Amino acid sequence: MPHILIVCTANICRSPVGEALLRDRLQKRGLHDWAVSSAGTWAKQVRGASQYSIQLMAEQGLDISAHQAQMVTAEHLADADLVLCMEVGHAEALKIEFPEYAEKIYLLSEMIGRRFSINDPYGGEIEDYRIMVAELTEIIDEGLDRIIELATRHAVQS
Repeated sequence: MPHILIVCTANICRSPVGEALLRDRLQKRGLHDWAVSSAGTWAKQVRGASQYSIQLMAEQGLDISAHQAQMVTAEHLADADLVLCMEVGHAEALKIEFPEYAEKIYLLSEMIGRRFSINDPYGGEIEDYRIMVAELTEIIDEGLDRIIELATRHAVQS
């Protein structure tokens, strides 16, 4: 069963949304045994997802209210077949700190053939969160085949 890890900064805004959206899309493809999780590069305290992230996912029928932020660790990276990062800095930092896992660390935007960071809406208005959710939805929907391909390839290699 492939495992995909989604990484942002504090693991409260973008990555819980990405986790929920990706899990939903994989299940709709019939890939019910796939695992999707999330973590943060700077998740120093355990806390729930941001209220706007919870609200906007609920509007799509996805419940992230039980989410608890966690700091990304070597164990997370070892367990994951594919690591998708929200920002260029996240991917670069993880590749430097954990070079043994560099080959399975990508930017989420690379799944649609581009290379850009997803803006962090933390501290912003709900409209900032709506923009983030729309961007993640578009990237995950358009990049789903590539995500499945890469996760499957790395799962077979490990």
